[in-house]
Amino acid sequence: MTYVEPGGSWRPFWPVAGVVGLLVVVDLLLPGRGVPSLVLALAGCALGAVLGHTLMVRRAWTVRVDAEGADAGLTVGRERVPLADVDAAHLRAVTAGTAGADAGAAVLGGGGSLPRGRAGLPLRLIDGRTVLVPTRDPAALTTALLAALRDTPDGSRGRKGTLGS
Repeated sequence: MTYVEPGGSWRPFWPVAGVVGLLVVVDLLLPGRGVPSLVLALAGCALGAVLGHTLMVRRAWTVRVDAEGADAGLTVGRERVPLADVDAAHLRAVTAGTAGADAGAAVLGGGGSLPRGRAGLPLRLIDGRTVLVPTRDPAALTTALLAALRDTPDGSRGRKGTLGS
C-alpha cells in the first residue's frame, strides 16, 4: 500500500503558461513589431518563477507512506522515517484525542514552521522525539499510517515518553 499526498499543485502554473503562450501567438500574428520584447521577457521570467516555485513545493512537501518491503517508511521531502521507528500507540492516542505534540516539535521535511494550508500530525518516534508531519488531510494520513503500521512487524514497539516522561 502506498499513500501519496502531493506537496503542491500545477494549478498556478497553467494560467501563467497560457498568458505567455497567448503573448507569443499575438507576437507571431501581429505585423510589424508585435508585442514588445520587454513584455515577452517579463512574461518568460514570470513563467520561470512560477515553474520553479511549483517544482520546489512539490519536491519539498510531498508526503509519502510506503508500506511494502523492508524499506517501509514515511517520507516528507528529503526526510525519511522508517515505519519501525513510529510509535503506533501514540498515533492511536492522537486519533482518540488524548495525545498531541510537544511544544517546539520539529517539522518533518525541514522548515521552521508548517507550510501554509497544512496541519501538523504529531508523530512520536521510538527514540522519544515528537515530530509534526505537514499534511492537508490528517485523517487520511493517519488511516494510511495505521494501516501501514499494522503490516509492519515492529509497528507498536517503543513506549518511551518525551521530555523525560
